[in-house]
Amino acid sequence: YLQEMIRLEGRGSHMHDKECPRCQSPDPRYRCVDCHGGILYCEGCMVEKHNEAPLHRIKVWNGTFFEPKSLKAMGLRVQLGHPPGVHCNNPKQAYADDFVVIDTHGVHQVGVDFCQCETTHNDYQQLLRAEWFPASVSDPKTAATFRVLESFHLLSLESKSSAYEFYRSISRATDNLGILEKKDRYDNFLVMVRQWRHLKMLKRTGRGHVSEDLEETPEGACAVQCPACPHPEKNLPDGWQSAPPHKQWLYGLFLAIDANFRLKRKAVSREELDPSFGDGWAYFVKEQPFQDWLASQPDPPHARSSCSNHKAVNMANTKFARGLAVTGVGTVDCARHNMKLPCGVGNLIAGERYNVMDYILFSTLRWAQLRVFKISYDICCQWFKNLWARAAKLPEHLAFSPFGRIFHFLVPKFHLPAHILSCRTRFSFNFTPGVGRTDGEAPERGWANINPVASSTKEMGPGHRKDTLNDFFGDWNWKKTTGLGLELNRKLSVAFVKRADHQEDFMDMERTLPQPRLVEWRKDVEAWENGQTEPNPFESRVQKPTQLSVRLELAKREAKELAKGMPITHSEITRGVLIAAGIDIEDLQRRLRAERRSVGQNAVDHQVKVQNRANTLQIRIENWTKAQVLHMPSVVMLRSSRHTSSKPVNPESITLFLPSQLPPRATCDLKLREIEWDLRVSQAHDALSDLRQTLQYRYYLYKDKDRNSRGQGANTRALNIIESVNSKIKGYQDTYRDAYGALLLLKPILRKHSLPSELRALRDADVRAMPEELDGETEGKRRISWIWLALPLDPYDENDPVLIDTIRVEWCKARARAMRWTEEVELLVEEMRRTIAFFKWQTEWWVSYSDRKTLAAPEDEEGSRAYALRQANSRRALALSFTSKWTKSLAVIHGHNSTSKEAHC
Repeated sequence: YLQEMIRLEGRGSHMHDKECPRCQSPDPRYRCVDCHGGILYCEGCMVEKHNEAPLHRIKVWNGTFFEPKSLKAMGLRVQLGHPPGVHCNNPKQAYADDFVVIDTHGVHQVGVDFCQCETTHNDYQQLLRAEWFPASVSDPKTAATFRVLESFHLLSLESKSSAYEFYRSISRATDNLGILEKKDRYDNFLVMVRQWRHLKMLKRTGRGHVSEDLEETPEGACAVQCPACPHPEKNLPDGWQSAPPHKQWLYGLFLAIDANFRLKRKAVSREELDPSFGDGWAYFVKEQPFQDWLASQPDPPHARSSCSNHKAVNMANTKFARGLAVTGVGTVDCARHNMKLPCGVGNLIAGERYNVMDYILFSTLRWAQLRVFKISYDICCQWFKNLWARAAKLPEHLAFSPFGRIFHFLVPKFHLPAHILSCRTRFSFNFTPGVGRTDGEAPERGWANINPVASSTKEMGPGHRKDTLNDFFGDWNWKKTTGLGLELNRKLSVAFVKRADHQEDFMDMERTLPQPRLVEWRKDVEAWENGQTEPNPFESRVQKPTQLSVRLELAKREAKELAKGMPITHSEITRGVLIAAGIDIEDLQRRLRAERRSVGQNAVDHQVKVQNRANTLQIRIENWTKAQVLHMPSVVMLRSSRHTSSKPVNPESITLFLPSQLPPRATCDLKLREIEWDLRVSQAHDALSDLRQTLQYRYYLYKDKDRNSRGQGANTRALNIIESVNSKIKGYQDTYRDAYGALLLLKPILRKHSLPSELRALRDADVRAMPEELDGETEGKRRISWIWLALPLDPYDENDPVLIDTIRVEWCKARARAMRWTEEVELLVEEMRRTIAFFKWQTEWWVSYSDRKTLAAPEDEEGSRAYALRQANSRRALALSFTSKWTKSLAVIHGHNSTSKEAHC
């Protein structure tokens, strides 16, 4: 590769060419870098050949190497106003014959002649029809090709490169040594790029196809609208206003409010010197009415927060505003699809003030004809309190009546943990009906895309900055629009699976709970959902246990367990008592093993206690084995073959040879195996019940430690208590696993017995309290461990008000999870329908513009019609593409809905 690249520095295969291939003149020395083949021509043929490609780069062989030479220096003149090669009877040389064209591979000096024939057009029109964008209207001497403007436009939108970096790169492509005298057209390039962005926005939003003047463009008319959001008369079904109350949320608008303090602007230039090309036409609010209203408002008093000390509230007046004309922007986004809304962006002058955010919100809401609104804001718990009193003070053109409309105010999921407990339940998306799986964090995703532009826009004047940000916001919306096909399909595939999982979990949980309690709890949660005036069912209503109360309860339970250690007399043992006593001994062995592991080398007192327990256990095992021989004589040979060494065996290591521990061919009364089966089932149930209650104790202890333990001593004591509880959890865990393992060993022999469906293999990840989440799980996605769904609430649990309250809260949350995923499926299906309907409306809208007959020239009419039909075809193609992507998923959803019963929740 390297050798081939070096070879191209010479004449290569044309080294021995003696004549021009076009005119056969001798000594061809000119090569075009941009034409294919690297063929050498004479100067005259090279100029003639490039009448239609005047911006190609030419090199001439000087006898030793190739050096650049411009087509202008070779005599090429570009005649505008006529087809290439056609002679003009009245040409006019460009001003001072100093015309520069900026293209993708360099900055070119070009010999340009304008046409001054009788039927000609003015200079800027001749340049535009050659697809050269003029930097000025009168006597232009700089232009940029449409190709280079399009390249930079896309590059800047994707990579956030600045115009300076781009211009420097193509300038270096012209002269990488920096020694040639060349015309600096960077300032002209900035002007052309800004105009290009604005004109492309107008063109794509149909402003060139309407009869009104551009100055009459309505506010927000140039914004790219979200096709999946509800738009009356565009994508909502007939009669949507009369939908039943439980379905009205489907036609609601989800909004997310946020501020960005990176998109600041330095105090350079002024609005009068640098106005926006389309003030208020796209995403930014109209500047003058906004500034006039702000000037009329007194500085708002600093409101005392009833929640956490939110940074957005406290930084409303900040010293970091020095030297800045704008400290950031506030925006209103579509919370479901991450798109900026028309007139939903405004400058922040001194932080995130409530009245400024109110103005931006109602600037975009004033056109809304919907009835249901879900509004998300990271400080919503404080901001919404006096919202309607502040809204009454807004200008008349932003008038918006809340009467007859339903508003839900929420806090984004990622920001919610920073709020106090009451806010975390009242303003949670997870617990609010009719929101699906919306998270409210849409603006944050948009900031990640736009923040790299801040280093450029902070140096711009006010109008240039707004036009640039409008362009970036429009591109973001368009990319989100074209990505809806994959995005909605992905979300629906996930939601369909999650809906089934969480509905199943919820129904499993309800099967374990008494019906009277369910009726009571359901009544409470539905009353709260209808207005949030009743007590919040997602908050605990009892005092959680402290460390002392937990220690007392554990001591009482331990006393009951120790009572199992009474010796037995084998002369009175029946088969049932024998197996039950063996299982009890097995439990004592587990406890003794755990105690030996926890004994330190220097803990003499503890060692003595453990040894005494070992001696007691040894005696108990000896008595039990004597009785075992009466009912299981085959164990004598097994035990003698197992213990052949003279070395003493610790009692906790002795194999008891219960029926489940016998080899497959060992003889054993089938009745004994059936007795052990029944006892093992009850043992597994008891172990699960003990495990669940102890896990809840540990959960309370962790919460109590986090709230009340301060300092090393208090934390150490709390951790010691938690460690003792962990050892009990480990014991119950091992007990269940031994019981479950014994059942698996007995099952092949007791073929008529089936393993209870509520018993499963216990993984470490399953051992957690009801409210605990696995790593990576969130409230809306977490699933309750199966150990809480396996058994009904036992009478002992019914007498524990703390546990009952915990189960009540978790039942409410499980119900909410099942409902949110059910809503998400329903909402995604509706959004898919709305998207296709919106594209259909847009298609018809563009087709209607194709029939416009108000233009004078037929060529203009043809161009107008062609563009309108091309845009209509683009929307039609998007609709077809999305439909093909969604067909399979929607068929699964509709098939499942038609064959399944109504969801339990």
